[in-house]
Amino acid sequence: MTLAPGTTSPPHRLDDVPGWFPALDQLLFEWFLDRQESSGMRGDLLELGVYMGKSAIFLGRHLQDAERYTVCDLFEGSAPDDANKAESTKSYGALTRRAFEENYVSFHDALPRVLQGPSSVVPAEVAADSCRFVHIDASHLYEHVYDDIGAARDALLPGGVVVLDDFRSEHTPGVAVAAWEAVLTRGLRPICLSTQKLYGTWDDPGPVQEELLAAVREREDCHLSVQQAAGHRIVRFKSKKGMQAPPFPPSRYASRPNPDADRALTQQVGSATPRRSRTRRIAVDLLPPVLTRAIRGARARPTST
Repeated sequence: MTLAPGTTSPPHRLDDVPGWFPALDQLLFEWFLDRQESSGMRGDLLELGVYMGKSAIFLGRHLQDAERYTVCDLFEGSAPDDANKAESTKSYGALTRRAFEENYVSFHDALPRVLQGPSSVVPAEVAADSCRFVHIDASHLYEHVYDDIGAARDALLPGGVVVLDDFRSEHTPGVAVAAWEAVLTRGLRPICLSTQKLYGTWDDPGPVQEELLAAVREREDCHLSVQQAAGHRIVRFKSKKGMQAPPFPPSRYASRPNPDADRALTQQVGSATPRRSRTRRIAVDLLPPVLTRAIRGARARPTST
């Protein structure tokens, strides 16, 4: 992999990566993935639609030994139809594979397996019954989301979790139709809803819901409601003001406030051979807030002559 020469301001923290990944969903991803790992569950990870890599970077921290992590996105490639092309051009015109890869290797030693193309390539590339966690955030068009849900169902292991993004946004009605159609006619069972995502399974969601409800009831930063609809228990969470995302290690650039040093290191990373990290849970100290403010202030002040 060759990174873009002269790249400026690589991400120092996960929040520096552009994208939509609220604190509540980071907490829920962490809870589901930690639960799987603590129970000894093994299986691959899959994300359809990565944008600049924010949630992909987060997921990559949960990759265990002997597991495979696959991501799929059009990036700057050709869309399979005119509607998908218009959607991609309007919303993701600045997205390139290089930008995603640069962001990802700022936090990890090696890239995931990258499929560049429409998500329709996934069934041929990802084995059935191989994944424990699938995140769908690709095309918002109904016919594509319908197929992505089918691909997730085939790819998931028993007990696996699928997450559908933008299932209720006003600008993505195709996702809403495909998501609730899957619940009503295709066997998808909702585990919980956040403001932005639907978490589901094709297995019995009851035991998982009970554990999750017990965990959330101990928190003071989350609204909780439980409703019944069409034979399903609908558990809904909404973050309260001040909710904090789970701690996430800073990037390899976090201790280097000098932009010139950042650029030099970015180019060095591009020329190095990626190595797969075998240690996910390494404790890394974040920069103290006082130092962070001092660095930002120094960057904002003009250089005197």
